[in-house]
Amino acid sequence: MTPYALTVRAKARDLRAADHLLHTLAAGLALPRGAFGCTHLVRTGRPHIALSLALPDEPLARAARERLTGLGYEVTPGVPDRAGRAVIYPGVTALTGTLTVADLLARSAIDGVTVLGSPREPAPHTPLTTRDHVRPQWRDGRLLLAAVPAAGGTLVPFEVPDPTPCCADH
Repeated sequence: MTPYALTVRAKARDLRAADHLLHTLAAGLALPRGAFGCTHLVRTGRPHIALSLALPDEPLARAARERLTGLGYEVTPGVPDRAGRAVIYPGVTALTGTLTVADLLARSAIDGVTVLGSPREPAPHTPLTTRDHVRPQWRDGRLLLAAVPAAGGTLVPFEVPDPTPCCADH
């Protein structure tokens, strides 16, 4: 991430709402290509989801802060934690359909893919079906996508695009 980061205290209650708000704010701010937009689970006080924006330079960060503050958001410098879930990042729009792990890494800011339950990274030629929903997370300064095995020797991102809410059938 860049040193020009902002936290937006939006107090979103779920990831879908946070993703939507992040996209709405990003469109209104006309974020440049090198920008990152992340969600962060805040567990202190009343649990909520905060948003962060990382911008490539200080003038953009200052303009974004002024605009967001003008819209009524509480904005502070920095990020709430180092484990943000990236929603907006360089290359995200190119991650559609099925592509190889190597293509995913070449087309985006994602640094690596981990497979749950496996000690090794997947082979570069392994197909990954994105479901058009790729949400990597920052871990130890690297943007990593958690994936799980799927049918036919493919992988899919661990996070599903439309999760079933808890107790949905009650």
